Amino acid sequence: MKRLIGYCRVSSRDQNLERQIVELKSAGCETIYQDKSSGKDLNRPAYQKMLTELKPGDCVVFSSLDRLSRNYDDTSSQWKLITQEKRCDIKILDMPILDTTSQTSGLTGKVITNIVIELMAYCANLEREKIKDRQAAGIKVAKTRGVKFGRTLSLSKEQFLFHYDRLQNGTLSVSQLCKELGISRKTFYNLKEKYIQQ
Repeated sequence: MKRLIGYCRVSSRDQNLERQIVELKSAGCETIYQDKSSGKDLNRPAYQKMLTELKPGDCVVFSSLDRLSRNYDDTSSQWKLITQEKRCDIKILDMPILDTTSQTSGLTGKVITNIVIELMAYCANLEREKIKDRQAAGIKVAKTRGVKFGRTLSLSKEQFLFHYDRLQNGTLSVSQLCKELGISRKTFYNLKEKYIQQ
């Protein structure tokens, strides 16, 4: 019997995996690997563990393609690794065309799947580059408004909310933001409680 293996990912520890977990369980996944790590590369412990434990005939289920990766080259290479080298199937829940378990379409279906995966991987990578460009532009504008990006232990509400928005868009983690601002995680969470939860 084919094992359904779920994989879910969010970009930072502050984000919640629950929605993806529910979707994967509803799809029949009994084993679910979970990472709280950026999709920009493959240095994710649960993902790497999953790869080593896959057996031929397994099916890896993702809620969406960008949970696999946000990097064009990685998405393409990992798709080939899982389906060809590991001899497993892949199913993307929010895009039924990306389901290698379906044998009804034969060669045509495989060709269409390969075209779609290449296109989707390209679009995900393009979106990530756009986010980085918007982030850089936002920082430039913020600096003209007097927002400080150096070491500081005291941020105004406007400054904190600006940085918190950057965190929420998934382009960096809490640790990365704290390092950039020169503050501790404790200070970050104190500021979050002060400005977000009031």
